[in-house]
Amino acid sequence: MNNQLEWDIYFLKIAKEVSKHSKCLSRKIGAVLVKDKSIISTGYNGPAKGVKHCNDRKIEFFEALDNQGSMIRTGAENNVCPRRYMGYKSGQGLHLCQAGHAERNAIIQAAKNGIATKDATLYCYCGQVCKDCAIEIVNSGIKELVYLEGPEKRPINPYDNYSGIILKESGIIVRTVNEELI
Repeated sequence: MNNQLEWDIYFLKIAKEVSKHSKCLSRKIGAVLVKDKSIISTGYNGPAKGVKHCNDRKIEFFEALDNQGSMIRTGAENNVCPRRYMGYKSGQGLHLCQAGHAERNAIIQAAKNGIATKDATLYCYCGQVCKDCAIEIVNSGIKELVYLEGPEKRPINPYDNYSGIILKESGIIVRTVNEELI
C-alpha cells in the first residue's frame, strides 16, 4: 500500500466517524477538510444550527409538505425520512429536505472559523458528490477530493453524473478509495 493511500484511508475513516453524528433519517455522510495532513474542519449532513431535524419536527410541519399530511405523519412517527416515505429516491426531492450536505458544512465550518480552504483536500464518506457540492468545492479552492468507490471501481450512489463533469473540467484532483478498505 502506498503512502498516499494510507493517508486517504486514515482520513476517510475519520470522515466515517464524523458521519455518525448525523441525525439524517436517509443517509449518514461525513466530510473532513485537511491541509498539510492536518484536519482543519469537519462536517456531516444535517439542518442549520438550531433548526430541528426531521425526527424532532412537529407533525404539523410535515402536513404542510406537498399536502400529503397523513402519509408523512405516519413516516414521521416511525422515524422514516419524509422524502423517502413519499417515494423519493436518494438525491431526489431535496427541496423538501432541511439538511445541508456534509461537504458544504465542512467548508462553512472552516469559513466560520476563518480558516482558508485554498489548496486543501476534502475527504467524503460517500460516493461521488452532488452537482451543488461539486460547484462549492471548486469555488472554495479545494485542490483534491477523495471519496468512496464500490467494488467495481465506480463511484457509489452518485446523485448525478454532471458533478463528475464539473470536477473534471475544474482540474480538481479526484481520488477514490474502495469502500471495503474503510
